[in-house]
Amino acid sequence: MKILTASAAAALVRDGDTILIGGSGSGHAVPEALIAAVEQRFLAEQQPRRLTTIHPVGLGNRGEAGASRFAHEGLIRRVVCGTVVDAPPLAAMASRNAIECYTLPQGALSQLIREIAAGRPGLLTHVGLHTFVDPRLAGGKQSTACSEDLVELVTLKDREWLFYKPFPIDVAFLRGTTADEDGNISMEDEAIFGEMLSMAQATRRLGGLVIVQVKRLARRGTLPAKTVKIPGMLVDAVVVDAEQKQTYQTFFDPAFAGQLRMPLEGFPRLPLDERKIVARRCAMELRRGAVCNIGSGICTGIGLVGAEEGLLDEVVLTNEQGLIGGAPASGLDAGAARNYWAMIDQPYQFDFYDGGGLDIAFLSAVEVDRAGNVNISRFAGRVVGIGGFVNISQNARTMVFGGTFTAGGLKVRAENGELVIVEEGKHRKFVEAVEQVAYSGPYGRSRGQTTLFVTERAVFRTGEDGIELIEIAPGIDLERDVLGQMAFRPRIAPTLKRMDARLFRSEPMGIAAEMPGEWRVHDRLRSAS
Repeated sequence: MKILTASAAAALVRDGDTILIGGSGSGHAVPEALIAAVEQRFLAEQQPRRLTTIHPVGLGNRGEAGASRFAHEGLIRRVVCGTVVDAPPLAAMASRNAIECYTLPQGALSQLIREIAAGRPGLLTHVGLHTFVDPRLAGGKQSTACSEDLVELVTLKDREWLFYKPFPIDVAFLRGTTADEDGNISMEDEAIFGEMLSMAQATRRLGGLVIVQVKRLARRGTLPAKTVKIPGMLVDAVVVDAEQKQTYQTFFDPAFAGQLRMPLEGFPRLPLDERKIVARRCAMELRRGAVCNIGSGICTGIGLVGAEEGLLDEVVLTNEQGLIGGAPASGLDAGAARNYWAMIDQPYQFDFYDGGGLDIAFLSAVEVDRAGNVNISRFAGRVVGIGGFVNISQNARTMVFGGTFTAGGLKVRAENGELVIVEEGKHRKFVEAVEQVAYSGPYGRSRGQTTLFVTERAVFRTGEDGIELIEIAPGIDLERDVLGQMAFRPRIAPTLKRMDARLFRSEPMGIAAEMPGEWRVHDRLRSAS
């Protein structure tokens, strides 16, 4: 194991290399010093050139950090990732077809790395069927420059599957907290584990170079063996960044590292706006003992609503990064969690999701059409990607999509238990046909999935005939504020209800006391008792 500077590590990257990068979102275990060193070398020397970067999760702070550092003409040829929304300059290159850009399901990429590590031929899964990842639609391609098919449709035992092809790995940029003199890596201060071990194993198998960024060094034999996440036998070099931050926004939060549990009073409180109204209404779908996923975007507010309502111990909230229990973080720190019960590697979380382990999931929606299809991945000339959206939405028993009713300048006010539209959004989100299918409404119905769409002024469900309106907010005019802001006319339930007035008041709603359901007990244990 060699100890290198970041610039010396970047000098090892060659033209045309494929770099596998660990981490998640806005700095969660992202090896930022290594990525920055590659950018600095390119700007100084115009090398390396025509790189391929692969990272299951989007990387960046919605500014110049993370994957945005690769957004220079000549530096990057291809990006394969879950999403590029965290790296706007890279997304812009994809939009103008300056690079090859593939956005594939986060879980599929995460699991594929484990398949590569084991020497298996690739990943065979149902995840992505009937979405834009399906090669019958777009095969995950987000630019016309894409020159290769990375996903193949296959039939096995009279059933359709998607086959995600393996890829070469020349260099892996990974991150931990502490490295000992033998290269053993621990992650005690990190907000996630990701798939660091699988990445190191896959890179080692293919003869690639494994470089790990850490915050500090320790003497040989002083790391407790059970804390080692990447064994030293898999590590070629270590780069020390003493100023390594936990996320781009947070230098260090012990709750993110699982080193303490916060009192519920310590959680941030959301202001009473359209985002909180949506999060509250989504939270009303929770059932005692339910295992849930809280996705990014507007639905991350559900965790904070749960803390405010005192119901975090009544349900199991999870996120795809591998956190189980507690409250998933919101804002740019989404991907982390506080007061969680366990942290596991990301591929195992997706195994659980793909196998139908989720009782209910909450995800954002940008466009919804009359068939119940949902788009989050590409719209208004922007390439976004899908993250874990497809894994989650296709496999949860109940799927709840949350979002504001319109976008682009929407302003609302809640007063006296009613909703007032102060200024309508400029863009409709309920459209005749979505630009890109990230969730197939007909496919969900064919598998018996229950689907709801929650907004600040209306709630819909998917029925046999498409979208059906089942609730509207008090104070809202049905024709003007709902139907008049849609590109199609939904079916209206004969028992159309008013949304709960408590949603539009500032005090806590008290929903924990009325939460239905019970904790799951296996049938054998029920009969034994």
